[in-house]
Amino acid sequence: MPAFLGAVAVAFGAIFVAEFGDKSQLLVLAFATRYAWPPVVAGIVIAAFTVQGLSVAVGAALGAALPETLISVIAGLAFLGVAAWTLWDRDDAGESEEETGASGATATSGTWYAVTAVVAGTFIVSELGDKTMLATFALAARQDPIATWVGGALGMVAANLVAVAIGVQVGARLDPRLIRIGSAALFAVAGTFVLVTAFLE
Repeated sequence: MPAFLGAVAVAFGAIFVAEFGDKSQLLVLAFATRYAWPPVVAGIVIAAFTVQGLSVAVGAALGAALPETLISVIAGLAFLGVAAWTLWDRDDAGESEEETGASGATATSGTWYAVTAVVAGTFIVSELGDKTMLATFALAARQDPIATWVGGALGMVAANLVAVAIGVQVGARLDPRLIRIGSAALFAVAGTFVLVTAFLE
């Protein structure tokens, strides 16, 4: 048990540090300024355990099997899709305090599930081939895979909870229209950058 907990702690620390400043964390920040925090956090948890599970189970073979360019194109298109979804999702005139993420209020069940799904999906795609996945590959090769999975997922969630907290505070102080446009712009820039980088490599 001490060895298992030690491996969990190592994975937690490594992934927590690696996740800071990552594109997925910036995307979570954008989501948190726009939507209520519970579905955003739920999406993060689902994505973190999924990504880390894939990293541990498949290991370095995943990176070898999938062309890096294909992964980048998929990620770029996903970001552009989320940018469009963010702009289309609400009518400015119809926005209420209860529905906006900045208010921290509970969203309707339909919106809750939709936001959770979009956050989880976007997060997973953004992590494919990323440095946190590569860090997990390396850790899983040297220590207990279950401990690596648990510690890595918890580290990823913890790092992104920081982004959610910042996003909620920022969202509470900005006009909803500005938040939506800014979030969409961030996703669009991220998607364009990833696509351009993919085709230049």
